[in-house]
Amino acid sequence: MTQENASEVAVLRAEEARRFLAEHPEGSYTLLDVRQPWEYEERHLPGAILIPLGELPGRVQELEPEKPLLTYCAAGGRSRAAAQLLNSLGFRQIYNLAGGIQAYDGRTTQGPVELNLELVRGEESPAEALTLAYGMEGALQAFYEAVAREARDPELAAFCRRMVQVEQAHRDRIAARYGELPGADGAGLRAAATDLLEGGFRLPEFLAQNAPYLQNLPAALELALMVETQALDLYVRLGRKC
Repeated sequence: MTQENASEVAVLRAEEARRFLAEHPEGSYTLLDVRQPWEYEERHLPGAILIPLGELPGRVQELEPEKPLLTYCAAGGRSRAAAQLLNSLGFRQIYNLAGGIQAYDGRTTQGPVELNLELVRGEESPAEALTLAYGMEGALQAFYEAVAREARDPELAAFCRRMVQVEQAHRDRIAARYGELPGADGAGLRAAATDLLEGGFRLPEFLAQNAPYLQNLPAALELALMVETQALDLYVRLGRKC
């Protein structure tokens, strides 16, 4: 980590940024993308807030000054200006990603800011939110079951059967949390069904579009990582809306 000469803003290289994100729990920091919407849609860090640099002075109230904040752009220039502006406004734990997203070789996601936000109104009860999550986990479980049935590669089939168990464990955890709610009716949760995977994908289309990647284990692992990255991005954005 290095320090900006004039701004007192810390600079994180790509490997330092990945370490920072790995070591800090989700929700304990803010990722700020200051590029344009079309750039964000093509590729962004999971859970990043999009505020283009030109809009930042008028939208600074959307940020939480008490949280560490990591700014990034395409190559590091716009985010450096954003970090310096925020520093002048009293933000103190600011980090700028050196080289921007071009230098970052960790997992990224794609899609517009509003992708799948129609799934929630923003005023859901905990029971409604858990029911949605339970259904999405079930759709992902159905995805792995379908791939396991059709897989010709034994390693791929074994991996998918293992992931079916993992997704069932996730559903069990959600069901347990749901059962802790006052007046919870488990029948409603068990009846929850959707074809929406937790990454925001529709099951039939996702299976059809990714059939070429479901022939061997390495490709399937890449696909699974992509789904989980999209899921992280989706849940962070849904949580922010709520």
